Amino acid sequence: MYRVVLDPGVLIAALISARGAPRALLAAWMDGAFELVVSPKVFAELARVLKLPKVRPYVRDLEARAFIALLERFATLCPDAASSPRASRGRNYLLTLARSQAADYLISADVHLRRLRNAQLPILTPKEFLFRLRKKNQRFLPS
Repeated sequence: MYRVVLDPGVLIAALISARGAPRALLAAWMDGAFELVVSPKVFAELARVLKLPKVRPYVRDLEARAFIALLERFATLCPDAASSPRASRGRNYLLTLARSQAADYLISADVHLRRLRNAQLPILTPKEFLFRLRKKNQRFLPS
């Protein structure tokens, strides 16, 4: 089973829209298609973004709390890895988390993060990862 770190932006997109690759990834994770790795920094970023005025019209407080509770209960919670000052800026903490937890993939729509692609840790878009999951196991995902 793949160990995967999802960018909080992907998680929030899954919560906001009932359609699209982020929601399909969330459903696949809930069906056991991959192990979702999270950390306190991921939860902190989720909490911060879910309180933003531009997000609040799309996600009610109750939905946000239920979503966080779902992740707390079923995702694999790992400690934040020690990182260099450079790695702790922006979303680079996700790269540090993925590497420290031997994740197979980091999933993000963030262009700057995806530019850091390398052979040791594939950084894919939600759509690219969905394609890999579908190729590996058709039963998890609707077309």
